[in-house]
Amino acid sequence: MSQPLIKYTLTKQGRQPEWLSKDSRAFKGQHGAPANKPGKLPRFGSPQDTIYLGIGAGDPDSDGTPDGYVGVIGSKADLETYITEVGTAAGYKVVTPTVTGVTTSVITGDSEAWNPGLEYAGPGLTTTTSDKVTSTGTGTIQTFDASQVIRVVVETTTGSEVTTTTTDYPVVVDPASTKSNVSTSVGIVTTTTSNPGLDSVGVTTTVTTTTTESYTYTDVTTSTSTSTSSTTTDGETTRTDTVTTTETTNYVTDYDYAAEATRLWDIKQAINS
Repeated sequence: MSQPLIKYTLTKQGRQPEWLSKDSRAFKGQHGAPANKPGKLPRFGSPQDTIYLGIGAGDPDSDGTPDGYVGVIGSKADLETYITEVGTAAGYKVVTPTVTGVTTSVITGDSEAWNPGLEYAGPGLTTTTSDKVTSTGTGTIQTFDASQVIRVVVETTTGSEVTTTTTDYPVVVDPASTKSNVSTSVGIVTTTTSNPGLDSVGVTTTVTTTTTESYTYTDVTTSTSTSTSSTTTDGETTRTDTVTTTETTNYVTDYDYAAEATRLWDIKQAINS
């Protein structure tokens, strides 16, 4: 009995179909793609609005196919074409985290120096920091686009009295990341509150000005780990903390559609051999 590579959707209950292959080597739920075309009446309703790749338990019946069956992919070339179309639309990419910077600080001192009391008069802590060891990864550094309100100015006018408050919201990125400003836009929202039956003195006008900054930043993150050890000599205990700061950069390379098609097709061939 042939077990073909098929396109399918979930059941109306949102489950994987029972008619998928039970072979331990088989796959399902691969390369999900929207089942409906944008701007068109939906052919599939939720939860059947995503098409997946999987291995069927048998060939489709010419007299009719089960609910959720979409079609068969009959060749490796067709499989690669399909995955390429799905991946291009979804923006497939390969992201590889790579350690690109390591700095070590060694902090040493008498055990009392770490938590000195009022009467402690001994030496303080000694810190030795190594030069950062750097490296690079393969591909291009992943970057993100973001936008954030960085300033809100509220001007409240009641009669002849004007009150202004300004609140700043700094953009925060990882210290190891780099940020570049793309553009800054200013938007104004005006609200007026009046009290019926009173003259203009009772009218309150609030003008809110927001400043939004658009920017890009690199996908670099910092992590820190600490290891502690102690040694005792002639009754004196010395504590040493080794603090390691690691910078990890995410690098992006192109998705290998041909390799993925080969991987899935080889599984299908092995099941049917």
